[in-house]
Amino acid sequence: MPRPCSLAPLGHVPAMALGLFRVCLVVVTAIINHPLLFPRENATVPESEEEIIRKMQAHQEKLQLEQLRLEEEVARLAAEREALERVADEGQQQNETRTAWDLWSTLCMIFFLVIEVWRQDHQDGPSADCLGGDEDELPGLEGAPLRGLTLPNKAALEHFYERCIRGATADAARTRELVEGFVDDLLEALRSLCSRDADVEVEDFIGVDSMYENWQVDRPLLCDLFVPFVPPEPYHFRPELCCSRRSVPLDRQGYGQVRVVRAEEDALGCVCGKSPLGEDMLCLLHGSHSAARPARGLEALLCAGDPPYLDTARVMKWFQTALTRAWRRIAHKYEFDLAFGQLDSPGSLKIKFRSGKFMPFNLIPVIQCDDSDLYFVPHLPREPCGETPASSTDWLLSFAVYERHFLRMTSKALPEGACHLSCLQIASFLLCKQSRLTGPSGLGNYHVKTALLHLLLSRPADWQAGQLDARLRDLLRFLEKSLLEKKLPHFFIGNRKVPEGMGLPEAVRRAEPLNLFRPFVLRRSLYRKTVDSFYEMLKNAPVLIREYSLRIPSDQASPPHKAVVL
Repeated sequence: MPRPCSLAPLGHVPAMALGLFRVCLVVVTAIINHPLLFPRENATVPESEEEIIRKMQAHQEKLQLEQLRLEEEVARLAAEREALERVADEGQQQNETRTAWDLWSTLCMIFFLVIEVWRQDHQDGPSADCLGGDEDELPGLEGAPLRGLTLPNKAALEHFYERCIRGATADAARTRELVEGFVDDLLEALRSLCSRDADVEVEDFIGVDSMYENWQVDRPLLCDLFVPFVPPEPYHFRPELCCSRRSVPLDRQGYGQVRVVRAEEDALGCVCGKSPLGEDMLCLLHGSHSAARPARGLEALLCAGDPPYLDTARVMKWFQTALTRAWRRIAHKYEFDLAFGQLDSPGSLKIKFRSGKFMPFNLIPVIQCDDSDLYFVPHLPREPCGETPASSTDWLLSFAVYERHFLRMTSKALPEGACHLSCLQIASFLLCKQSRLTGPSGLGNYHVKTALLHLLLSRPADWQAGQLDARLRDLLRFLEKSLLEKKLPHFFIGNRKVPEGMGLPEAVRRAEPLNLFRPFVLRRSLYRKTVDSFYEMLKNAPVLIREYSLRIPSDQASPPHKAVVL
């Protein structure tokens, strides 16, 4: 049975509708005002302004920080610039100070050098009573002379000279005559064995040293002969002086080298070796036979190295062989024999007589230095304390011809009967006798002669015959001072006071001075032995002179006057 519906009272219907309307209005309003559905534009403006303000504040802070950093950087750069300027100013001041200091140092150095030169000239120089000269580089003669040792007086020296030395001068003339005649024959035989076109050409000999300067006293009498030789065409010798180079070791100042040059290698040589002449042309200097010569014959025989330089050992071997062949050719004409002497001196020869006596002499092959009287020699005989050459291509420079010319030129200006050679003979005699007593030392006759040459150059007027004792004392004092200072200047090398009329090569005159006593600086044992031997010689001098004045030694017997020619 249907249930009857109940109806609300009519008064409540409008109230319910109004409530529903209100609810719907609230819902619609809430929906419309929801920001996710209908965002309002002016609702974000306040938030954007705050963000912009915040960002602007942050940017301002960054700008302030950057400004501070830039200010610090500018301040740092300014400080560095000031520091650099300050360093530059200090450097400039230091440079100015250093320049001023260098200037003062240089001036002080020059001042001290001037004082030292003055001291050597006036304090260490020769005393007025000895030399009175102006050769300022020479060692002086002041101090306690000769350790207080006394020498024989004038009368004893003159008596000794007449008894023992003057006779040797006469014997020297006869010895020279014999040796020269034999050597002329020997060299002529050597030339006959050599081909003028292909072999080395030997020239006439030159007598040098004590036998040709008239002061030889040692026995047996010994002749030293230079034998110049020249190469065959198309070769020629080109001498090179070590002292002419800008930088040369001190131990090589007295040496030189000889380069072998072919004509076509020399800029000044003949043009026939530099360009073909053709079949119908002939060189008037060399002829047609020049091309037929062996290409490198002379280099292989006498030279070493590349470029080729004359080798001293090969030259001496060739010279010995040539002399042996020449002697075999003429030996049948003589009643004596010829033999080589000392093994360490390849040019040393001996004439042996049947009586057992002998006559030594030296034949030394030499090279002339251009057109001068300077010669290149492979060795110098009887030289103590000589330095060994560094290479076999090093040749010794010999001024023996210049020394003979200087003595001859000086003798013309000296008083008549001058005693300079007598002093040299007596000093050489004492030195030779001392060497036989205690053995050889570093002091030789060449050093004694060098000392005499210096004394002659410093004052050539005080050599009268009556001053023999005073001048001998000066010579020995000069040697003593040189030994104590380990300094004896070479008379020609670097000595610009040598007269220009001597004709020395300009390179020799302008070279650095050569100290002949330099080996004493390096070899102390030799120096000590030499000094002791020198003072021992002075100590023994009075006894030796007195003893030899009373008798003529048996070793002064004269050799045969001449050889017998068959």
